[in-house]
Amino acid sequence: MSEQTAVIAPAVATTAVATRRRRRPTWLRQLLLQLLCIAVAITVLFPVVWIVAMSVDPRDLSKPDTLLPPGATLDAYFKVLQKPTLNDVSFARLAVNSLFLALLISFLSVTLGVLAAYALSRMKFTGRQVFMIAILAVLMLPSVAILAPLFVSMNRIQVGDFNLRASLIGVALAVTAFQLPFAIWNIKGYLDTIPHELEEAATVDGATRFQAFRNVILPLATPVLAVTAFFGFVAGWTEFYYATTFIVGDPQLWTLAVALNGMVGQYAASTPWSQFAAFSILFAAPVMIVYLWLQRYIISGLTIGGLKG
Repeated sequence: MSEQTAVIAPAVATTAVATRRRRRPTWLRQLLLQLLCIAVAITVLFPVVWIVAMSVDPRDLSKPDTLLPPGATLDAYFKVLQKPTLNDVSFARLAVNSLFLALLISFLSVTLGVLAAYALSRMKFTGRQVFMIAILAVLMLPSVAILAPLFVSMNRIQVGDFNLRASLIGVALAVTAFQLPFAIWNIKGYLDTIPHELEEAATVDGATRFQAFRNVILPLATPVLAVTAFFGFVAGWTEFYYATTFIVGDPQLWTLAVALNGMVGQYAASTPWSQFAAFSILFAAPVMIVYLWLQRYIISGLTIGGLKG
């Protein structure tokens, strides 16, 4: 016993010393992590604070010299809400157009994306791999690559006085065509992680394939559907490229992004910077609200809950 004790004692002492050495720098590591988080927070929040200061600065400066401007006022916000551009179009009208685009693109991206992703994830058919590669190839293309074909194709679709190209629906279809490949791949990757046994159990209980898809797969896929819907909403709400190309003549069809770009003058001195900053804040606020609303779905782990159930 004495020999065993002589062998074990040094090992225990060495382990204790190593443990103390590992515990010593814990406070230093936490301090460095906290400083890093503070630096990241300052880097992210400083531009936001700057543009807020610019929006309430009555001096209308392109480069604010202080984060607390003297004589701060909300006049720029009231001016933007009353008449955001020189054209006869209200801020409410611009917001409705942008909201229409955002909701339609989000709905089409989620609806078409989840159906296509389910087929690619669960079904085996001829040309499946080729189809997946084709979707990936489209995803790698820049948006400008499909601008001209979409412009020509949609311009040919005209019913009476309605021209698909010169309409918000045409813009929504164009953005959806570019957004859909991402939605399909994003949703498919998530559906691949959902066990097939859950659908098989529903089938054994008498459910059809569509019922299993609706009652089992869709509830478990809520997080990825929320992410896809959010990206579709952002793409529609911030859409500028297709909107400014397809809709050129009617200010009543403009979106907030098009109107915001119209406030930029030829020279820096000709741009109403306070109103521009106020417009930017009002333009960005709905995206933040939607993100906060969908946050609990995005971060939730419903797949784990489904497996445990």
